[in-house]
Amino acid sequence: MPAEAPRASTSKPALLSVEEAKALDVSRMTELFLRHLNPGQLHFMKLLGFHKVKIERAEGMYYYDQNGRAILDFFGGFGSLALGHNHPRILAARRKFQEEHRQEIAIAFMSQYATALAHNLAACSPGDLDMVFLGSSGSEAMEAAVKVAERAAGPKRPKIVYAENSFHGKTKGVLSITDGALYRGDFKLVDHTVRVPFGDIAAIEHAFRTDPEIGTIVLETVQGGGGIIQADAAFWQRLRQLCDKYGVFWVADEVQCGFGRTGKFYAFEHYGVVPDVTALAKSLGGGKSAVGAMIAKRDVYMKAYGSPKTAMIHAMATFGGIGEACVTAIEAINTLYDENLIDNSAEVGGYLLERLKELQARYPSLLKEVRGQAMMVGLEFHDFSQAMPMVLRPLIGMLDDKLKGSLPGFIGSHLLRDHGVLVAFTEYNRNVIRLEPPLICERQHVDAFIKALDEVMARGIVKIVKDFIAAQVK
Repeated sequence: MPAEAPRASTSKPALLSVEEAKALDVSRMTELFLRHLNPGQLHFMKLLGFHKVKIERAEGMYYYDQNGRAILDFFGGFGSLALGHNHPRILAARRKFQEEHRQEIAIAFMSQYATALAHNLAACSPGDLDMVFLGSSGSEAMEAAVKVAERAAGPKRPKIVYAENSFHGKTKGVLSITDGALYRGDFKLVDHTVRVPFGDIAAIEHAFRTDPEIGTIVLETVQGGGGIIQADAAFWQRLRQLCDKYGVFWVADEVQCGFGRTGKFYAFEHYGVVPDVTALAKSLGGGKSAVGAMIAKRDVYMKAYGSPKTAMIHAMATFGGIGEACVTAIEAINTLYDENLIDNSAEVGGYLLERLKELQARYPSLLKEVRGQAMMVGLEFHDFSQAMPMVLRPLIGMLDDKLKGSLPGFIGSHLLRDHGVLVAFTEYNRNVIRLEPPLICERQHVDAFIKALDEVMARGIVKIVKDFIAAQVK
């Protein structure tokens, strides 16, 4: 018999192993980031000094960098870390799931984990919010929310009202109701939208009354990217009345402000109203998994997908309801309640706001406004010229628009470099520092943050600028 020909072998490219990835230093990370990820983004990271940091691990309220330095996390991944970094209960639940060789992808069958998570979300949701769609991100959850509302409204009412300075995601559907020229770019978006000022109930009532094609309104309960902006209780209560009067479905985007961040499970609960559809993501994944969820009233859901003929129009995607992600979210919700983190958010968040307002009174030429609720706080700084000595204001004032965001950037850079504190910023109002620490935050962490911010602002605007420039040329 002739000898068997050797089996062809696919050659392996020059891949990095997990251990090699872990060992990458800042220089090599920068090289790969420039070559394969986002060269333009690195420009902004360099301005803030973030490009010098390699995170080696994270636990609780802290990151730890390549030098073993602890970095207090008041950024919180834009609200993704309600339970902090690597919460032991989350790690244990995921480890047990893996050790038992539980199923991840079982889309041909019902999943005990997806159904349990849906039950838990319905149990946490007020009113008739009890039908759940599971996905992997806030954008996906919001796409599902908008689609279920549009389907329920019917083909004669396809128009969607959204707010100025809104952010609902970057996928093309919700990008059409995301009010940012930067994100919209030159993409061709859906055009059946109506834009109104956030919190302007008169504008909303006028739109509902004059345009019978409006079937949906989509609003963040707290505008995150807009600079931590809230509307009062009267607005939300009147909105609910108007939606009922005109037959418009209200979608509440709680992706960032939900999951206990404002001292209630949902931010809209502060106002005694219930939307027709809402969405969660970010912290729902326990800081270890990407999980998003749409939760709708049953009658809304059934209008959209209630028959066998329509049931598969927007069924879960391949990774919607994936096993370990659902287990992570189940454990995250239980941990949120078992450890009283919603109450902690309200209590310690109130303390944070109190201490910040003391700083505002001490530095009124720098800090214009402190606003927000619980663990979702915005610090709005004055335009650059207003923080400068009086003699320089007229000259600098001509540059305010170009310099907008510089002062928060300088302060954020100093906080990280000199005090090991990480903060975030907002997309639309660049003068705002955004604070969304984990809900496990304690008063001692607030005190450490306040001490650091106080020391930075005590330098005064001129020294803040000089120190920033000096750091750039090192």
